[in-house]
Amino acid sequence: MTKKEPSEKLKKVEEKVALEPLEETKKMVEAEAKEEKKEEIAAPEEGKGERRRMSREEMEKKAREEALAVWKPKTKLGMDVKAGKIKNIDEVFEKGIKILESQVVDLLLPNLKSDLLLIGQAKGKFGGGKGRFWRQTQRKTAEGNVPAFSCMIVIGDENGHVGIGLGKAKETLPAKEKALRNAKLSIIKVERGCGSFDCTCKEKHSIPTKVRGKVSSSVMELLPAPKGTGLAIENECKKILRMAGIKDIYSRTFGQTRTKINLAMACYEALKMTGEIKR
Repeated sequence: MTKKEPSEKLKKVEEKVALEPLEETKKMVEAEAKEEKKEEIAAPEEGKGERRRMSREEMEKKAREEALAVWKPKTKLGMDVKAGKIKNIDEVFEKGIKILESQVVDLLLPNLKSDLLLIGQAKGKFGGGKGRFWRQTQRKTAEGNVPAFSCMIVIGDENGHVGIGLGKAKETLPAKEKALRNAKLSIIKVERGCGSFDCTCKEKHSIPTKVRGKVSSSVMELLPAPKGTGLAIENECKKILRMAGIKDIYSRTFGQTRTKINLAMACYEALKMTGEIKR
């Protein structure tokens, strides 16, 4: 008996069955390749989107959190703050403890804002006299002129806490870092209130009474003002008062007020006096 050859229909069915797994694998490979391409295309777009969304404040906040994570406190205050025993900066002021580590302020006041003060002047025939954030000085040596840069930063939470710091270095960025650190170490509590006889509200929009601060030959006098007055004071001192959360004030100055560093420090000393007044 001779074997019957398979019919044409049977051959087609067998070929179809044999090709089905190959086609399925091809489809799966193609689908995986498409998904990988989509991920590769989407990845840089997502990265770009994150870079666009990240502002300077967010980047500084992220860097601050990373620095706090690896911070090893050296003072008793720093150890208590990191352990969670002290959760409010007002406790530090009430106990009269001196802050020696800037990370203490970062932990207790996470929503701090900062601003640079115009303490320098631009040089040049047409640009001379304009205010600058950097004050440049130089000294003569045998090798030539050695420049140095100074800057002044004010920090605060706009809720009764403010600090001011001056930093000096051979370059601008190290000077800024020093000024920021000094501002955190010099943070104080400002007593706010409504001490004006023209205003009967009990909100904390001004200061409770007249105060006076003096640094070198610059004298600054701050007087309480009624609601809606605004900040009637020099422009750089406005930044200090805004950081302290003061909205209305009168001011008077005496002596030499052209040196912005002394004038700003006189304003800071006047605000410091508000916490020393016994009511």
